[in-house]
Amino acid sequence: MPAEKRGARPDGPLAVLAEGVCFSYPGAESPALRGLSFAVGQGEYVGVVGPNGGGKSTLVRLLNGLLRPGSGRLLVAGRDPSAEPYEVRRRVGVLFQNPDNGLVAPFVEDDVAFGLENLGVPREEMRSRVREALRAVGLEGYERREVHTLSGGEKQRVALAGVLAVEPEILALDEPTAMLDAPGRREVLERLQRLRGSKTVLHVTHHLDELATADRVLVLNGGRLVADLPPGELFAGEALLEENRLVLPPLLRMARELGLPARTTPEGLAAEVLSRAGERTR
Repeated sequence: MPAEKRGARPDGPLAVLAEGVCFSYPGAESPALRGLSFAVGQGEYVGVVGPNGGGKSTLVRLLNGLLRPGSGRLLVAGRDPSAEPYEVRRRVGVLFQNPDNGLVAPFVEDDVAFGLENLGVPREEMRSRVREALRAVGLEGYERREVHTLSGGEKQRVALAGVLAVEPEILALDEPTAMLDAPGRREVLERLQRLRGSKTVLHVTHHLDELATADRVLVLNGGRLVADLPPGELFAGEALLEENRLVLPPLLRMARELGLPARTTPEGLAAEVLSRAGERTR
């Protein structure tokens, strides 16, 4: 890929460092990841996009040691997930796209406490961290709610609370809004935005609008890193979007055509359209 597509190595401490990482699933005709190299600084919010089969979910599973690289070097919070999976999982919280797959207890507070119990956290500290995590995702008062009675957005927020309770340094989010309706998606995204700067976030998604305020976006295709650039540059790159089967949602497409920034809100876009229409009628 062109050199200008690659992001520079971040200044300061690194949360994730990948150097020439390769991975192949048994029996697969081609590798899932091919020579993947990138770095993420502590506190960065980095999006990961690309077509199906590009290697995005494989990357998430490598980050917390669920999979091991076939070759190359991967460090997460300065540690090798293959050699120290337990230590890495204390530092990396993974949120998958279907919350039902990660909810294991009948009541909300028990589910949020599950990871803490596995880590042997003392009971009083556990109660405190569960309360704080539920407060962080806006679910105070839900402690004794039965999980199966919750909406999709509420379930995903419970799953996010379970991740936050462990107090990870890094969040790896694999399509965290894919199973949610519009209100649930908005709820989860609002909570994630509040974590900006306090956590390192890798956010895998097919919804490009979710990454309008990200620091950078990595584009994976065919297991390779084909671009590492700010979201505004990605949204403006028509050829890059087309080559990697990425589709701009209507809001971002209209903002681009009007020459507005990618961070434009629906209200801001509507105001701009009305303003320009007014100018034309004068």
